[in-house]
Parts: sequence; C-alpha cells; structure tokens
Amino acid sequence: MPKKEIRLNAFSMNCIGHINHGLWTHPQDRSSDYNTIGYWTNLAQTLERGLFDAIFLADILGVYDVYGGSVDVPLRESVQLPVNDPMMLVSAMAATTRHLGFGVTVNANAEPPYLFARRMSTLDHLTGGRMGWNIVTGYLDSAARAIGQSAMTGHDDRYDQADEALELLYRLWEGSWADDAVRADKQGRIYADPARVRTIDHQGTFYQSQGYHLSEPSPQRTPVLFQAGSSEKGRAFAARHAECIFISATDRKAAQRASRLLRAEAIKAGRQPDDIKIFVAINVIPGLTEMDAQEKYADYCRYASPEAGLAHFSAGSGIDLESLALDDPIIKDSGKGNAIQSGVQTARERGWTKRDLLTSLALGGRYPTLVGTASAIADELEAWIDEGEIDGFNLTRTVVPECYEEFVDLVIPELQSRGRYKTVYQGDTLRSSLFGNGDRLTRPHVAANWRFPGD
Repeated sequence: MPKKEIRLNAFSMNCIGHINHGLWTHPQDRSSDYNTIGYWTNLAQTLERGLFDAIFLADILGVYDVYGGSVDVPLRESVQLPVNDPMMLVSAMAATTRHLGFGVTVNANAEPPYLFARRMSTLDHLTGGRMGWNIVTGYLDSAARAIGQSAMTGHDDRYDQADEALELLYRLWEGSWADDAVRADKQGRIYADPARVRTIDHQGTFYQSQGYHLSEPSPQRTPVLFQAGSSEKGRAFAARHAECIFISATDRKAAQRASRLLRAEAIKAGRQPDDIKIFVAINVIPGLTEMDAQEKYADYCRYASPEAGLAHFSAGSGIDLESLALDDPIIKDSGKGNAIQSGVQTARERGWTKRDLLTSLALGGRYPTLVGTASAIADELEAWIDEGEIDGFNLTRTVVPECYEEFVDLVIPELQSRGRYKTVYQGDTLRSSLFGNGDRLTRPHVAANWRFPGD
C-alpha cells in the first residue's frame, strides 16, 4: 500500500503575534511588517516554492480581554491585536503565485451570507479557483458586543445558525446560476441566458434572503470548506460540511482519537472517511545539526512570552488565569462552557494547574513542537501521519520568515526523498489539488443538493 502523501498549510494571521507569542521581539523576526504587501507576497512565493497546499489565515473579530479583565497584555505583547482583514491579502498573494491555495477564516454568523457569497466568488475568480473558507462561529463576547449583541449566543446555537448560513450560501453558489448560464455571445448580444439564472428565496429562522447571486459561477463555485470545531456539535457540523478539518492534538494518540471520531461522524453523515482531510497544528524548528536546532529553540524561547500565551488561553477558555495562583487547577468544574471546548477539555483531562500551562507555553503557544535535523523532523511528521491517522499539518509561525524558509530548504527535500511529499502541484484549483476529483463539490456532500436543476 503506498504511503500517504503529507499535506501542508502555512498557519498564519494578518497580525503581528499569532500563536507563538512574543517572538515578534526576536531580532530576525519581520512580523511587524505584516501591514505591507511585500511581507505577504514574499511569504506566498516561499510557500509555493515549497509546494505548500495553502496558506491558512486565522482571524478574530474581538479582543482578548478576559485575562485580568483588560486588553493590557494583548496590546503590550500584540496577542492578535492589532489584527487586519485576512481577505484583503488574497489578491496580492495570488498575483505573485500560480498554485498556492488560500484558506481564509470568516465568521459565518457575523457576515450577511448574501454579501459574503459575492466576496468569496470574486476571490475564487481572481485566484483561478484557489479559495478556501475556514468556517468559524465565534467565541469572544468582546466580538459579540462590538457588532451589536449583548453577549455571545450559546455554543450549540451558534452552530445551528451557521448551518443555516451554509444552506443559504450553497443555494447562492451552487443553485442561482446554471453551469451553462454564461454564453458570452457577442454576435447574439447575450452574455448570460436569463432562462438559466434564477432567484434564491430563503426564509429561515436566522436569515431571510431573496435575490440572485451577483457573481457568475467561479471555478469552484463553493470554496474548499475548512472547519476547526472539535466539540460534539462541532464534529457533527464538520461531518456535514467540512472538507478539511483542523484539530489540536498534544500527541499522536490524541490525534488518532480525534481523527477516528471525525471520520466516524462523516460516515454517519453519508460520506466516506477519505472525504475529509485532517490537519494538526504543529511548530517545527529545524537545524543543520541537532545542536544547531536545539540552540535555535533555546534562542527562540528567550524571546517568547508565556504570559501572553496565558492571555490567549484565557480568552479561549473564558477563565481569567491572572486571578489564579500558580498551583491552582485551571478547570474547577466539569460543565460545558461557551468558549473553545477543546482547550478546556485538554486542561481538564490532564488536571493542569496554571504552573503546568506556563511550562507548556515555553514558546509562547501550546502546539506540539518538533526540534531537530531535517531527518529527525521527517521521522516525526511521518509518525504523526501514520499513527495519528491524519493527512497533514498546519505549520505555525515562529520567527518569520526564517521558520518557513528553513522548512522549505531543509525539511521539504527530506520528505520528497522519502516519497511522502509532492514534487509538483497536481490540479488547477485548490479542491482538485487536494482531492484529485475535480473542481466542484459533488454528492454525497450536502452542497450538491442545491445545484441548479439539471446540472
């Protein structure tokens, strides 16, 4: 049986401090150039040189104000603040690349679906079909207040609303224009055939919309669908909608458990286990020698901010960690919260104290960290794929741009020599490149139910 080919996304955000907090202070780091076009186009070209599948751009709409009840630490340490719009980056990066995909995080419940549908179709056109959407439902009360709500709605209710938003979006992307609607007939003076374009009438619990999708069909129509929910409700949502699922796992066994749960959910939803690709976030610090890699890791840790990591965790868990003593347990009850349940569950299962969490935040973030030679790192990546039963990795930022440049120069050739990584891009669109089954979503995916009649 052939070995599974490893998939790779670069995990980033349109801000200075993303996951590994404090590293923007490293002398070699260029994250503070995030608000320049050159920063992003250079990164995109590096990633395409390394044959990355996509750059996965995270996003939030609020601020991390739980730790100490303020944004003092997020402002001082730039913990995802300031943060700019991720969608604005895509056109510039697409213009300087030919194959790299773009996974953009957008809150399904904060965007009017009718307007979002056009923006995403526009980018799918401009990129030649390289767009992906990371579907999130939000978790920050600060974001809810900022957009006019008194507080964030309940965890499960957010998924119900997102499920309806997806139905409306599928109707717009897949069902408003027929495949043959665009004729572009200059002689006959018919650009689009009126008989092959129809209005969408949606009257639901959360959304009411009546109108035509304003964009003609883009190469993929529906962008590649990413999702990161790992709660019971999140897994069911992913099984119905997601093509690529992002999980957090502290080790290979945890990855295996999560992967098996997700693939079982996909089967219950009428899909095949391989209809979804599962990605784990990971830090990689490679070196020419083991000593070189270890020295680099120690150097990075000197600039990292574990306290900024606490502020990030506080926002995700809804727990003010500043108020806890070092040996206080982080999670004191077993109930479900209204924030990110995966991090809370891990802390509960492991009985973490504040001291334990600080130890895990040596690099400023909590994702697994691989340090070593290209060969040693390749060994570990292969083990995660095979034992964790995953498909690939979201490679996080540490010190930019060297973290991606060194991975491309050192680790990629090693993986290629083992037959675990592609040597050329396959397919013209992001979906065809990832799955090899064409550009469009087809049955049994639920989006196909909304296609224009006869298509």
